[in-house]
Amino acid sequence: MSNNALKALSESGVSVWLDDISRERLRTGNLAKLMSTHHVVGVTSNPTIFDKALAEGDAYDEQVHDLALRGVSLDEAVRLLTAYDIRWAADTLRPVHEDTERKDGRVSLEVDPRLAGDTERTIAEAKALWWLVDRPNLMIKIPATAEGLPAITQVLGQGISVNVTLIFSLERYRQVMDAYLEGMELARSNGHDLSRIQSVASFFVSRVDAEVDKRLKAIGTEEATALLGRAAIANARLAFQAHEEVFDSKEWHALAAHGARPQRPLWASTGVKDPAYEDTRYVTELVARDTVNTMPQATLDATADHGRITGNTVLGTYDQAHADFAALESVGVNLVDVFAHLERDGVTKFVSSWESLLEALSAKLESST
Repeated sequence: MSNNALKALSESGVSVWLDDISRERLRTGNLAKLMSTHHVVGVTSNPTIFDKALAEGDAYDEQVHDLALRGVSLDEAVRLLTAYDIRWAADTLRPVHEDTERKDGRVSLEVDPRLAGDTERTIAEAKALWWLVDRPNLMIKIPATAEGLPAITQVLGQGISVNVTLIFSLERYRQVMDAYLEGMELARSNGHDLSRIQSVASFFVSRVDAEVDKRLKAIGTEEATALLGRAAIANARLAFQAHEEVFDSKEWHALAAHGARPQRPLWASTGVKDPAYEDTRYVTELVARDTVNTMPQATLDATADHGRITGNTVLGTYDQAHADFAALESVGVNLVDVFAHLERDGVTKFVSSWESLLEALSAKLESST
């Protein structure tokens, strides 16, 4: 397997992050290996990933047994189990964190998704997780719901690095960037070193095509089917255009003068869901400097094996992306409804995974004593 594509991707200014974590991956040294062979410089996690990790193998058994003997509550047991993995991954990536002057080498841990509609509890949970993991290269993941936006501002204002997740629409993304600017201004007024605070905005990609393509097929006209597979990449490219506008504003430059760093766009949900599409399309079609692409293992391997990196594939595409959006609306796709549905569905899926994780852990705690 050649990793020339991943090397070229990194040299194009895209940070390669792995969208997966498990204790088995950590204890076997797999993450460290991917750092050296696949140019991986960060890790993201979510409730679905932890649910899957706990269900496989015996890597968590000893800690689960100890937690059961101590009579730890179920919610606290989840925090302690996941924090252990995140801390280990953060230590593994610490050299990257230092070599990149704190830009990369980041590991993300998500707040309990059941709190997505509760601003104050999200803030409290984010602070607790930051304290529990206690690593400078941690990022706390907060969903970009309406209630999450003020939480993002307040958490950044505490000097905590934030990965904003579940972003689908351009409107919401602009609100996320506003929340970031407000949070950095608050952090400055609170006396924090802005150069130590990092943030990424996780813009979901493949889920947009999955939902829009379903609607286009239901419409069924020739004009509609001609637009299959066009929505997600157009959406992400327009997000990057919005990013360029915001981070060339007077407000941003004033913060940058105090050491603040731009909030980078992160392309998430990059695993292709439709086998009719090229399995690296959400990597090769979204190459732009100072972005992050977080990939599941299958996408990482596919990119290493046969990805074709041809330089920046975002700049110069904005007119076509706007035209694609106009065409989608003209055939009857209500994009506002699409994005609202995807946000609700995203929260629901993460809550379901979290509850599955709690159920599995509860069974393990009961059986280990």
